[in-house]
Amino acid sequence: MLEDGRILLGGIGAGADAKPEYLDLAYANRHGLVTGATGTGKTVTLQVLAEGFSDAGVPVFCADIKGDLSGLSVRGEPKEAFAKRAAEIGLDPWYNDFFPTIFWDLFGRKGHPVRTTVSEMGPLLLSRLMDLTEAQEGVLNIAFRIADEDGLLLLDLKDLQAMLAHVLDRADEISRLYGNVGKATVGAIQRQLLVLETQGGDRFFGEPALTVADIMRCDREGRGVVSVLAADELMRSPRLYATFLLWLLSELFEELPEVGDADKPKLVFFFDEAHLLFDDAPKALVDRVEQVVRLIRSKGVGVFFVTQNPLDLPEKVLAQLGNRIQHALRAYSPREQKAVRTAAETFRANPAFDSATAITELGTGEALVSVLGQGGAPTMVERVKIRPPAGRVGPITEDERAEMMRMSPVAGRYDTPVDRESAYELLTGRAEAELQGRETARVEAEAAVARGRDAARTRADAAARRSAEPRAPWGEPSEASREEEVPRERPAPRAAPRAAPRSGYQRQTVAETVMKQVGRTVASTVTTAIVRGILGSFKRGR
Repeated sequence: MLEDGRILLGGIGAGADAKPEYLDLAYANRHGLVTGATGTGKTVTLQVLAEGFSDAGVPVFCADIKGDLSGLSVRGEPKEAFAKRAAEIGLDPWYNDFFPTIFWDLFGRKGHPVRTTVSEMGPLLLSRLMDLTEAQEGVLNIAFRIADEDGLLLLDLKDLQAMLAHVLDRADEISRLYGNVGKATVGAIQRQLLVLETQGGDRFFGEPALTVADIMRCDREGRGVVSVLAADELMRSPRLYATFLLWLLSELFEELPEVGDADKPKLVFFFDEAHLLFDDAPKALVDRVEQVVRLIRSKGVGVFFVTQNPLDLPEKVLAQLGNRIQHALRAYSPREQKAVRTAAETFRANPAFDSATAITELGTGEALVSVLGQGGAPTMVERVKIRPPAGRVGPITEDERAEMMRMSPVAGRYDTPVDRESAYELLTGRAEAELQGRETARVEAEAAVARGRDAARTRADAAARRSAEPRAPWGEPSEASREEEVPRERPAPRAAPRAAPRSGYQRQTVAETVMKQVGRTVASTVTTAIVRGILGSFKRGR
């Protein structure tokens, strides 16, 4: 119920002396904590808060771990136990109602699919999601950096797989610029991606991505729409569940404008099973959560963590939670006793009772409540009976869920996945083009080799034919040469060569000397006569 900008949580005391306990909407963005053991009424308290914010025109996002929260979408039925409690706290008349609801599901079975892109998730949350080591997270950061530089969109898991393969292909070049990129490190990340895909991560990453505006709706009557995330199947992958909710908080922080102190929140976010976010979380992630919780208040978003034990949350986060509702805790073990003392010490003490003792004595539907009051100061802790919810307590049927989804204001917007061109398509196209180029070069090289082989074979055949022809005796032309030879005149016979002079000295006889002298005289006379006859009167009267 809503009264003067306040949500009725329940009543203090019983009968005529009962006093109502409210949560002031102006301080609801100072965050809150709902804790208690299993079966003490945390889920009903969460439903009461969601109904109150919806009546106040504040959109709500909550995870439905057991399926019970879906009942607030249907008008509740009168129950004797609820009627009795309403009378005890002075809630008269008690009424039943239903609230505008949109169902979501990461797997798309019990609600509209919820998706985000790999780029929007970012390397820090992905590293947490895949439980990567520091070295592996560094390589993942390098992959995101290269994708940004090359203009490659990382939308789904196959984009990230293709990007990691691309980084591995360029490992030597990238290692010189950004640090060592080892094959074993990239292989380890790829194996973790396979595990994530097996857990259903392939359905979570993709498009169309969830738009923050679609979880911040109000209906025609001005009531805030309650977005219920089906998380019963999602809880089988607790790391995926926690990472998704943290991503959603981060998206709200980055996209919403600053509003300062407002009369009421712009959105209230319930993080059920909150311990899953911090189990084995690295310090960097815890610091990130603490920063988001501390700063998102200025964006008008209130965050309520729901868990069993206050010790499940880090002290830095716990210190940011101003509105607290503590259901019963059991103190059987030393750790449980410590949790009881811790929870009691966080409340502003009430002299009327001991908080530590009261926590162990609370019945189902009862809680110790301390909220922020005038000026943002915490009120004195009170023992409160939580009012009964107006909607149905318990899950709705499959037919009712199907009808709600059919009438949903976002019906058809997220139901069909879209796979546009991104890193996978671009890198695959490049690889195919390179492969085709190499194939073309190979075919051309083989053709050149074949041409050379054919030319060599032709030359060899010609040589073989020549070698097979009959050869004429040495110095005689072959048959082919004789057929082609043109008859030529026989050259004149050469003069017989002079005998070579004999070497050595030989003595002449007297007769030989006389004969040589007579020969020279006769030759001189004949030569003179011949010269005169040729040249005319060369010598006259001699």
